Amino acid sequence: MNRGDTATAIVLIVAEPGAESDVYHQLKLIPEVVEAMLLFGEYDLYAKLVCDDFGMLGSVVITQIRAIEGVDSTKTLTAAPMN
Repeated sequence: MNRGDTATAIVLIVAEPGAESDVYHQLKLIPEVVEAMLLFGEYDLYAKLVCDDFGMLGSVVITQIRAIEGVDSTKTLTAAPMN
């Protein structure tokens, strides 16, 4: 599968105060999360997702990331490849 055949997104996450580390460790358990980092500023964490398609991407965000205890809100930025 090449990059053009996948759905990629950056998910910006606001965590409840004090929950950042726990949320980070839970993100790392999700197979579609290929990168995660703690942030300083308006958002507390970001996760880069690579999924088979946009249906799966939506499902991962809604049923897995938003379900993590300590996640207050998310903003999902979908990406498009440049050729």
